[in-house]
Amino acid sequence: MNTFKKPRWLIRESNVTNENLYFNRREFIKKSSIYLGSSAIAYNFLNKYGTASQNNINNLKFIKNNKYNIISEITSENLSTKYNNFFEFGSTKNIWKESQKLDTNNWKLKITGLVEKSMILDVDDLINRFKLEERIYRHRCVEAWSMVVPWLGFQMSKLIKFCNPLSSAKYIKFTTFYNPKIATEQKARWYPWPYTEGLTIEEANNELSFLVLGAYGKNLHNQFGAPIRLHLPWKYGFKSIKSIVEIEFTDKRPVSFWENLASNEYGFWANVNPAVDHPRWSQKTERVLGGGERETEIYNGYGPEVSALYSNFSNLGDRLFR
Repeated sequence: MNTFKKPRWLIRESNVTNENLYFNRREFIKKSSIYLGSSAIAYNFLNKYGTASQNNINNLKFIKNNKYNIISEITSENLSTKYNNFFEFGSTKNIWKESQKLDTNNWKLKITGLVEKSMILDVDDLINRFKLEERIYRHRCVEAWSMVVPWLGFQMSKLIKFCNPLSSAKYIKFTTFYNPKIATEQKARWYPWPYTEGLTIEEANNELSFLVLGAYGKNLHNQFGAPIRLHLPWKYGFKSIKSIVEIEFTDKRPVSFWENLASNEYGFWANVNPAVDHPRWSQKTERVLGGGERETEIYNGYGPEVSALYSNFSNLGDRLFR
């Protein structure tokens, strides 16, 4: 007789916000906005009593992919949207207000480099071409804090297949926007703006690599990296680049933003490992937003899905984890 064994990553159903609750909440918001008389008043109302988001009225159709749920409680939206790193808008965690200056309308994503044909896509192209799904992933910052977010998006490998890269493409370089007029930190010339990140083609094709267009059942919040970001749950958070404007297929390993600044602290690989400390932060444990402290797991708990990617890189030693 076959018995069903609950997968290690399956989250308790009681801890997952119901999809109907998302939509009912937005219906309440819509009606409340009418009652209050103007969208500006409704926005202030939400910022005071709800979540810090300007993208909370657009429904996204998606399916729930329970394969990637984890046994952890989801971080509340109100907390996760008000504690963020987005250095283009400042070095504090309270950048959500500043990030609202980013205009994500008419956003374009360029596909360039070693592909059969370069192209420019917009967000609607992505939504219409790739079915969106919800995946509940851990997010682990190198600063030793973490959260759990229900992201909406699609597997990176689907975009790679659609782009039809040449066999010579070994890496992917991601680039974010550059607009110092609204992102004032980009005026600092000692930083190598715009923000860039990179992956091997194998990492990008891994089932966990996820292009994100939404969170908590709605369009992506600006402070999360609207309108499109990357999420790599087994790596430190700085690898999950925000507000992407270009994806370039290349035969040369990209040098990322933080690696360019301080390669002794931030490397190309940056896989989570509690046994390898950052020069400024112990990685043995992490502070969970809205919770207590937990022991950090190698690859952030996603070892079964990704460890094979690095089986031939033992010569890198600790560099795999910085």
